[in-house]
Amino acid sequence: MSVQHPEEAALEERSGFFIEPQYKWDERQDNVHHHRLILQRADALASDNRLKEAIDVFSMALSYGSVRPEQLSTLVNCILRNFKEKLGNDEAASERAVVDIADNVGDEDAFECPNCHRFLCDPVTIACGHSYCKRCLQRRLFSKCKWCSEPIEQSGRPAEFKANVILFALLEKWFPDELKRFKTISEIENMCRKKHFQVAVSLATAMIESDPVDEPVRWLRVEAYNGLRQYQLALEDAELCLSLNPSAEGFYWKAKVLQYRGQADDSLQVYLHSLALDEDFIPAKREVEMILCDLLSPASENLKVGLRETAYSTLPHLRSKTLVTDTQSAQASTQPHAPHQAQNSSAHPIPDTQREIPGHFGNMEHSGLSRAHSLRGNVLEQDLCIVEEGLKRVCSAPQLMDQDKGTLLKRKLSTSECGPHLVYSHHSKQKKQGGASGSSNQGASARGHRLLPRHLLDPNDLECSLCMRLFYEPVTTLCGHTFCKSCLERCLDHTPQCPLCKESLKEYLAARKYRVTVVLDRVIKQHLSEEHLERQRAHLEEAKELSDLTKNVPIFVCTMAYPTVPCPLHVFEPRYRLMIRRCMETGTRQFGMCINDAQKGFLDYGCMLIIRSVHFLPDGRSVVDTIGGKRFRVLSRGMRDGYSIADIEYLEDTRVDDGEELAQLQQLHDAVYEQARAWFQNLKNRFRNQILQHFGAMPEREPDIQATANGPACCWWLLAVLPIDPRYQLSVLSMTSLRERLVKIQHILSYLQSIPSG
Repeated sequence: MSVQHPEEAALEERSGFFIEPQYKWDERQDNVHHHRLILQRADALASDNRLKEAIDVFSMALSYGSVRPEQLSTLVNCILRNFKEKLGNDEAASERAVVDIADNVGDEDAFECPNCHRFLCDPVTIACGHSYCKRCLQRRLFSKCKWCSEPIEQSGRPAEFKANVILFALLEKWFPDELKRFKTISEIENMCRKKHFQVAVSLATAMIESDPVDEPVRWLRVEAYNGLRQYQLALEDAELCLSLNPSAEGFYWKAKVLQYRGQADDSLQVYLHSLALDEDFIPAKREVEMILCDLLSPASENLKVGLRETAYSTLPHLRSKTLVTDTQSAQASTQPHAPHQAQNSSAHPIPDTQREIPGHFGNMEHSGLSRAHSLRGNVLEQDLCIVEEGLKRVCSAPQLMDQDKGTLLKRKLSTSECGPHLVYSHHSKQKKQGGASGSSNQGASARGHRLLPRHLLDPNDLECSLCMRLFYEPVTTLCGHTFCKSCLERCLDHTPQCPLCKESLKEYLAARKYRVTVVLDRVIKQHLSEEHLERQRAHLEEAKELSDLTKNVPIFVCTMAYPTVPCPLHVFEPRYRLMIRRCMETGTRQFGMCINDAQKGFLDYGCMLIIRSVHFLPDGRSVVDTIGGKRFRVLSRGMRDGYSIADIEYLEDTRVDDGEELAQLQQLHDAVYEQARAWFQNLKNRFRNQILQHFGAMPEREPDIQATANGPACCWWLLAVLPIDPRYQLSVLSMTSLRERLVKIQHILSYLQSIPSG
């Protein structure tokens, strides 16, 4: 017989008491969760404008796991807020003058793209009604409209931008010289896209010789110079353009030049200035996100060349001393060498076959140089030494510990030597002394306001293809065709297709954003004012006729309706879609409801319905919530655009003024009310719940039974819920005597109560 040891017995007892976990701990999953929490903490700090702490936590997140550049957007916004504060009140005011173009709508050129301020060739009208050149929209330079801040892509997926057919034809007729110039610019862009940069420079230079202040062409030459690695020439053109018009796109291109030259720390400042002018400029924001991601990333992932980690393997205080020394030496060495190197690059361009060409502007987010190369310089280039000197402050950052890298980034973003003055040089220094506003206006209107040639203005060119009249509230569909707003809505009532090209407009119909095309509306109002006033007068007369609630009243032929009783409707027929829309647009929000009659079309009595709300469904149908209003009698009948109309007179109950007769009427009312309440309480739960769901609770007893022209509300509620023939209900609806109505309802209740339940 074996004897169990006491310790073994105790261990066995404990193992029987504790329950072993049924799950297995996943260390990788726990790390992912922890990484997500760190990012959330960093986002919270950045949103709270606690920049230094946010940098530390973001750096921790990158050392803990991978972080996509777009996940640093809150950090970019935080840095941008601090950067704007450092610009000062004077510069912020000048930026607002540049950005907030909506305050000067009357001074803007109607035929100018709100983004690039070039001629509106190949115009595309977006959902909000404003028009841009297709070039700006296709390159996704911004995500919101410059005028109204509405999202460019409404459906959540990339939009297919199609030119406004009417507007394109008009601009081609009115401004043929501008169109010719646009074709030349398009050819230069095409040469850059094909990386034929020398040809692009030749074409651009020829245009600049004829017009030295042609800003758009100079920016194209900047792009071509970048492709040829003639960075000094590119920088000179960029500075000249920025002195004419300090735009977000201009500062972006200057930053790209600096980045290609190896001045990544300076380029970060200029990228921020681009965002300070336009927070919605997507390419600049993406560049800042990728630069920050590289700055905060661990050394093992970023650093392939440069100083060895052994130089930083000593004590922390030595590392910090080395950092300060590198920073000071970089400040002293960058300035003398950079111009010389730029001149060499300009004088001796490297052939296309022997170099890596930076990406075209149409693909900004994927530059030919990698982010690591842009931060530390391309070691394959012959000017490696100057790049290393210019980037030492930034290149050394990834080799430090995470805490030290965060410290360097915070110092770079806060020290005065990297302040706004890095953005300004030569021409831009004059702006700070009061020339910013004037320079901006000069750039925005350098070519002057385009005057529409009156002899080429023909009202027939601005006619709606549906009503064959001058456009009134012109709206442009996604396929590029333009119609009067009311004309298009009537077509979409029948089918969700463009009336001209038959392209599907289901998404356009579902959004129901029929915004007026601003350019066309402005041209019509300014240059065809008499024709517009005549067209407006006809429209107002039509609306006034539709607003009359006694003559030509729209009639919905469907079911019985009663005063004060809700009547929900599902509207799907095109004629009634039009009718409901007109009731809403005229402001009456009312129409008549009658029941069908085989001979007359609808019977002689009905009830007005008041629209409380309309919920439009994506396919054009609608759910209309209405409640009964006044009763009426039909005097004459007619038709309008497919639905019935009628001249009507309203019905009112005959008042009882005799005191004794009024007391008897009150007594009858109270008796009928109690009888109705007893009948309702005795209904089966299923029937009672259905009535409550569709018609609501029984109205409370009214102290004055003659307070309204229709009498007590309980009578109409009872008439709606009682199971009787509609024509019998109609006979009660048409009565103008409250006594007769109460007697009829009393007879019905007595009959229903006499029927055995079950």
